[in-house]
Amino acid sequence: MLLNPVVLSVIVLVALSLARVNVIIALLIATIVGGLTAGLSLEETITTLVGGLGGQGETALSYILLGILAVMIARSGITGFLIQRILPFMHGRRGVVLFLLAGLASLSQNVIPIHIAFIPILIPPLLAIFNKMKVDRRAIATALTFGLKAPYILVPVGFGLIFQGIIADEMRANGMEIALSQIPLAMAIPVAGMVIGLAIAILFTYRKPREYQDIPTEFTSDVAATTEEANDQWQMKHFVTLLGLAVTLVLQIVYGSLVLAALGGILTIFIFRAETWKNGEMVVEDGVKMMGAIAFVMLVASGYASVLTETGAVNELVESTSSWLGDSYLVAAIVMMFVGLLVTIGIGTSFGTIPVLAAIFVPLCASIGFSPLATAALIGTSGAIGDAGSPASDSTLGPTSGLNADGQHHHIWDTCVPTFIHYNIPLLICGVIAALVL
Repeated sequence: MLLNPVVLSVIVLVALSLARVNVIIALLIATIVGGLTAGLSLEETITTLVGGLGGQGETALSYILLGILAVMIARSGITGFLIQRILPFMHGRRGVVLFLLAGLASLSQNVIPIHIAFIPILIPPLLAIFNKMKVDRRAIATALTFGLKAPYILVPVGFGLIFQGIIADEMRANGMEIALSQIPLAMAIPVAGMVIGLAIAILFTYRKPREYQDIPTEFTSDVAATTEEANDQWQMKHFVTLLGLAVTLVLQIVYGSLVLAALGGILTIFIFRAETWKNGEMVVEDGVKMMGAIAFVMLVASGYASVLTETGAVNELVESTSSWLGDSYLVAAIVMMFVGLLVTIGIGTSFGTIPVLAAIFVPLCASIGFSPLATAALIGTSGAIGDAGSPASDSTLGPTSGLNADGQHHHIWDTCVPTFIHYNIPLLICGVIAALVL
């Protein structure tokens, strides 16, 4: 098992990332390690990598467009205008603000299914305020990641309906019946672990004040200007900007496409002259500067996942665990959690991991004697467990995109490590507990 290409490549990816090697370079090196140890030649590995880049093409393009939209919103001045009015309610309420951020992020998965779209729009303008409050950005990252993960694991609406539908469909496809309505019950204990992790992060781990420099950006300078000198007059460009946001939201809900939604918002702001066409090149450059690196990480991560899956290394890893589990419920549950952790950290998506795990875990759970509820808890939790903490997951890349707008937030040490500790460890423990009691 330790010589499995997935295990070796994930170890390399994690080690390089923790050593502060750029995530893109770490992913490329991990891809080569995974391909070579799986028996591919260097040329075949690169070919498979390049061929898999398109798997996250839509996501990468949506990140770029959201970055452009975020810059346009900042240039309109509306963010500073609005933040000036909520500032009195934020001072001295650090914990309340962080829990509210977690709640707001939760709405993006179910009630208003826009996923990470709100982060590059909402968070960068707030950085100047967070700096004054001396909020540790690691606490903000854990709050945002909680909202990006917990709702779809527990609530069968929006992205949650997709995730839980995959679990139910894959379990039935592999010979174990379970109703979709039972999945939330199976996932309740694991999500309770995430709630505990969130509370510990906000109330204890990252409670101490942390100093950040006030580095001017197109976002923070706008906020600073509007907080120093009041401006009580709404302008036409403010209304147009709000219209652009409304168009973005409606298009996302109706068509389920972040690309179409963000493009609609951008065109609305241009057409109604809140931003002039002649500034388009500068706006696009700033948007790409903000989100381009993260978009490219998603592309490379997709190629990395293709190398791991198409070589059969993921299936080999899952199958190799079944031969020595025995009849112990506890050992089986723990091993399945670790296998899910390795696979999801490598692939970077819990949604894509479920079919891979279910094909082996369902027959295995049936032979050991796990109930359908316990099996659903194991599959759902082992599929979701590596999403937080993965360098290539949008649950970590999204928060980093907003918090690093001024270059003071490290993706690995300030987002991935905190979210791994506060969510993956509770998910592992509570996933095992759920498997044993359900």
